[in-house]
Amino acid sequence: MAVLVTGGAGFIGSHMALALLDRGEEVVVLDSFATGVRACVPAGVRLIKGDVGDRALVADVLREQRIDSIAHFAGSTVVPDSVSDPLAYYKNNTANTVALAECALAADVGAFLFSSTAAVYGATQEDLVREDAPLTPVSPYGASKLMSERILLDTNAATKLPVAILRYFNVAGADPQGRSGQSTPRATHLIKICIEAALGLRQSVHIFGEDYPTPDGTGVRDYIHVSDLIAAHLAALDRLRSGSAALIYNCGYGRGYSVREVVSAVERVSGKTLNVIVAPRRSGDTARVIADASAIRKDLGWTPRYDDLDAIITHALAWERSRLNA
Repeated sequence: MAVLVTGGAGFIGSHMALALLDRGEEVVVLDSFATGVRACVPAGVRLIKGDVGDRALVADVLREQRIDSIAHFAGSTVVPDSVSDPLAYYKNNTANTVALAECALAADVGAFLFSSTAAVYGATQEDLVREDAPLTPVSPYGASKLMSERILLDTNAATKLPVAILRYFNVAGADPQGRSGQSTPRATHLIKICIEAALGLRQSVHIFGEDYPTPDGTGVRDYIHVSDLIAAHLAALDRLRSGSAALIYNCGYGRGYSVREVVSAVERVSGKTLNVIVAPRRSGDTARVIADASAIRKDLGWTPRYDDLDAIITHALAWERSRLNA
């Protein structure tokens, strides 16, 4: 039996494929390459080019590849883009998840992992956001993910399709062994942007808004190393396989860093001074979002290994340098 990783040519999906291979699992990657990078797909997996919304293709893959579990990472993730083109986000994130779930049910798939986001909470006022906090997304991106969550949970209640929903906070870093990293074209992740500026690949770093109600006026986020995030996925997959029906967990460290703090950390680690430009706030952004991830630690025994901003930046910087030298 095999695990299907949708979006397996992307940043997080490629790390999931690596982790599954590392523990001896058979892996199949399905990716449309709209944003995925073929070089990030690890050797040793079966790679299929196609769209998650193509029901006929997905049905064939599930049957022919004897798929037991699905890790669904395929989707669109840029908040401002979702504001300007919401229909694309509802199609790619929500409608395609419906199509994949229908195929999973028909194929009697035993576990379905869903890549969700802290954006489902919206402009929360909580110091630490728990899984039972109000769900009030402020962007079509967050709304599209929340709709997908509800669809999957309703499906679970009606059919017992085992579902795990993992709400990511800000994912960064790279594989500590240097096998994969953030390679998506036009990536908007702050740490990647800062590192590219440190390496001379960008002229400047924009700070979008310095009038938020935070200590230094810039947005505060909870940054999680991609390898720790993938460890959370593996723990959730194992729990579903052991008989759990529905899981919902935050994935973060429980502490936040402001945009200016991240810029300073990249300057410290790289030894470079960044050219910073302050710009107006972006639509859909919120002031502060930090995870309460105590539930996944308690329930699944998840223990992060890379809970350190400098470590996250060090691994991401090493990845970007390796790409320059390739």
